[in-house]
Amino acid sequence: MSFTVAIVGRPNVGKSTLFNRLVGKKLALVDDTPGVTRDRRPGEARLVDLRFTIVDTAGLEEATDESLSGRMRQQTEAAIDEADLSLFIVDAKTGLTPVDTALGEMLRRRGKPVVLVANKSEARGSDSGFYDAFSLGLGEPVPISAEHGQGMLDLRDAIVAAVGEDIAFPPKEDVAVTDVDLPQSSDEGGEEDEEPVYDDSKPLRVAIVGRPNAGKSTLINRFLGEDRLLTGPEAGITRDSISVEWEWRGRTIKMFDTAGMRRKAKVIEKLEKLSVADALRAIRFAETVVIVFDATIPFEKQDLHIVDLVLREGRAAVLAFNKWDMIEDRQAVLADLREKTDRLLPQARGIRAVPISGQTGWGLDKLMQSIIDTDRVWNKRISTAKLNRWLEQQQVQHPPPAVSGRRIKLKYMTQVKARPPAFMVSCTRSDALPESYTRYLINGLRADFDMPSVPIRIHYRSPDNPYEGKKKRT
Repeated sequence: MSFTVAIVGRPNVGKSTLFNRLVGKKLALVDDTPGVTRDRRPGEARLVDLRFTIVDTAGLEEATDESLSGRMRQQTEAAIDEADLSLFIVDAKTGLTPVDTALGEMLRRRGKPVVLVANKSEARGSDSGFYDAFSLGLGEPVPISAEHGQGMLDLRDAIVAAVGEDIAFPPKEDVAVTDVDLPQSSDEGGEEDEEPVYDDSKPLRVAIVGRPNAGKSTLINRFLGEDRLLTGPEAGITRDSISVEWEWRGRTIKMFDTAGMRRKAKVIEKLEKLSVADALRAIRFAETVVIVFDATIPFEKQDLHIVDLVLREGRAAVLAFNKWDMIEDRQAVLADLREKTDRLLPQARGIRAVPISGQTGWGLDKLMQSIIDTDRVWNKRISTAKLNRWLEQQQVQHPPPAVSGRRIKLKYMTQVKARPPAFMVSCTRSDALPESYTRYLINGLRADFDMPSVPIRIHYRSPDNPYEGKKKRT
């Protein structure tokens, strides 16, 4: 992207609505309640022929630095300082307020380009608010309607005039092609069903989930080495699922901070429902999911529900027992956590569990290594030849049960997909095979092919009976 634009303004003037309009997706949560947005959310904006990075910010309010509103204001000020241009949004429908005047003065002191935008200009009686915006001394306001998409061409022209043609339309660099990888033929015959090698240079998407106040945002801030996400003692600070990128040992990691998920019966307010739905989308989009437990009160019922949800979605899961710096008798607590993990999460046998401290950074390297190892298992593929040899051995050790005097035969097995690993078994009378035998095969796959913690799917297929439906000859 050529330049960065921050959307700023007081609460409930339509900043997130304009953000969604510019990125072309409903990424940011939008509600009539003031102060929905708390963290700064970046996105890739498209406005006619312009391409730039847009940053949605929290609404600015007068508050002390220690309060939640004060910490939100600090995040917004950081976004303004990092951006090349600020879109100052005012509400033309309700007119200017003292907060707008104070914000305009703050933007003027920073000395960076500012485009004044009068949103909700389609409303009846918005002319007075539009003309009042001239008093801010930031130039002529651009009348738009973020909800209906009106005034976008004028907004484009104002942005180009503010940043300049050179920055708005940077020259395209000619990419010289030096090395081209061409497929090489080899006379050596390899295995027809060769297992692919894990690509440890590919970017990895990781979602951080858990109950409210488990330390998810603090953990990500520690990874980044800066206060990128809003944190504090209050539960439920995070609302939007915010993505951040960083590198670990040369590999790009894209992490998603999500809202804390409470029990479904307690989620009553519309805004919290939207936040939880956004967290669920982040889980489905991620490859590996880190479930953050509070080590001082681990294995609450909701923790177990979250782990089960992640596994049912087919994601690779890692447990992180946070706030380890608050534990005194660490050896006894660690042994207790291991016992409870095996007993309470039988569907995730062998899941990796790492004690960490997001506050001090203790154990984060071990957590990242567990994430990489789990993703490697999640992407694993096993050759068909190995699977069928293994299937034959499993049936010798523990033959399938006989139902109504007829034994079920497992004939053939192959892996149909990875991410998560899924297998197809051709057998007779698949509808009569008990669930216990499927669990026996899954546990065998985990043990014999080193596939702990990831969900494993086994599907059965019975060959068509050529005589089914034909009448018997009398």
